[in-house]
Amino acid sequence: MAKSFQSKWRQLLGLGRPKQSADVTPLDPTVTVGSFPTGVAITPDGLHAYVTNEGDNTVSVIDTATNTVVATIAVGTGPFDVAITPDGLHAYVTNEGDNTVSVIDTATNTVVATIAVGTGPFDVAVTPDGLHTYVTNSGDNTVSVIDTATNTVTTTVAVGTGPFGVAVSPDGLHAYVTNNADNTVSVIDTATNTVVATIPVGAAPTSVAVSPDGLHAYVTNNADNTVSVIDTATNTVVANSANTVSVTDTVPFTSATALVSAPDPTVFGQAKVLTATVTSVDGIPTGTVSFFDGATLLGTGTVVAGVATFTTSTLDVGTHALTAVYSGDTAFSGSTSAVDAQTVNTADTTTVLTSLPDPSVFGQAKVLTATVTAVAPGAGTPTGTVSFFDGIVLVGTATLDAGGTATFTTS
Repeated sequence: MAKSFQSKWRQLLGLGRPKQSADVTPLDPTVTVGSFPTGVAITPDGLHAYVTNEGDNTVSVIDTATNTVVATIAVGTGPFDVAITPDGLHAYVTNEGDNTVSVIDTATNTVVATIAVGTGPFDVAVTPDGLHTYVTNSGDNTVSVIDTATNTVTTTVAVGTGPFGVAVSPDGLHAYVTNNADNTVSVIDTATNTVVATIPVGAAPTSVAVSPDGLHAYVTNNADNTVSVIDTATNTVVANSANTVSVTDTVPFTSATALVSAPDPTVFGQAKVLTATVTSVDGIPTGTVSFFDGATLLGTGTVVAGVATFTTSTLDVGTHALTAVYSGDTAFSGSTSAVDAQTVNTADTTTVLTSLPDPSVFGQAKVLTATVTAVAPGAGTPTGTVSFFDGIVLVGTATLDAGGTATFTTS
């Protein structure tokens, strides 16, 4: 029975099962699993690999530390592919021979559910949030959507002819399905589970993978030896490389940083907000931005949705050459903004004078106290000296203390 199931998918792809003579010795080291292994998936923690064995209806569990099989799990007929949930708790196995999906509890390595799906299930993918599993059914041209909380099929989506591979975008918003028999890719909106685009690609598309930034989907075309590159923003093929895979994008991608400071001009002590905007044609950068006054670091800000901010009120009076330096991340290179010239003027002040005692008698000591404060939006404590006058006659001078107060005693 298993042989007929194996031949079905090989016929779909135009493949033959390779023959091996009895005296051929497998390369060492290898891990011996079940008969005719097809699919493999690694747990998120990297500790185990799950391998579907189409020829003997089992899944082999490999301990990746020792590369030994630690469990063999009986599943449905003709298990073809496997996908593991993001939390690593369950593995979903498509059984092409009996039109089911087996759900394996990875803690116990036992089958905890068997789900009836469409005809001839091949590929399987779990959404990034782990809430749904998408299964391609090549025999009836559909995709089954499984609710992982209940392990039931909640929706069946009609797609192209001979659906084979499936991949979900990193944001979980779309599923991409290769239709092997009509040379197209169906794009499913996962919120509505409807096909929102059908994209012509190469001949006999099989597998599909979406780039980590979600900007492109790569499709292997089995019959014409090409890879179609889909722009996911427009759902159009932007490259179709014959016999070679040519990738023009490089990582890290380039970025550009722009800086504005406001308000400008300001007065001493007034808060100034420095805003850096980091952009790239290849996505939205993350990371940090450092803000400089010339060569002096003022502070840093975290890039959120392409924007980082920093507020300062410590700039001295004068003109400042401000720049923003983006550090880059794993996907985007760093960049530095053009200079933003920020002018800081002197802040206005008010001076309040008191004299005690008042009244006094001739010859009695009198204490003159001047309190100097900054006028908003200026801030800080003024420094310097205060001159005390009797009319136009200078009585004396005193230096402002740390609280902005100066005193002079006269008799």
